[in-house]
Amino acid sequence: MANSAQARKRARQNDKQRARNAALRSTLRTAIKKVQKAVLAGDKAAAQTVFGESMKAIDSIADKRIIHKNKASRHKSRLSSAVKAMA
Repeated sequence: MANSAQARKRARQNDKQRARNAALRSTLRTAIKKVQKAVLAGDKAAAQTVFGESMKAIDSIADKRIIHKNKASRHKSRLSSAVKAMA
């Protein structure tokens, strides 16, 4: 347990930041799932629209260093390939 005022404040800040990071990671997973769902549904127009929105979300989360930029790039590449492969 935190004994000093400084340590108590850091503990409070850490709790807030952990909650924020968890929410952003959840947003990332949701964005990825939306594109995958659109691809499975077979609607290319909808998949492209959702893909564009998801790219913004992925880039934003990577800019905030919630995930590494290379991981963000890997997700974007795989989603892009899936959308382009649609007939």
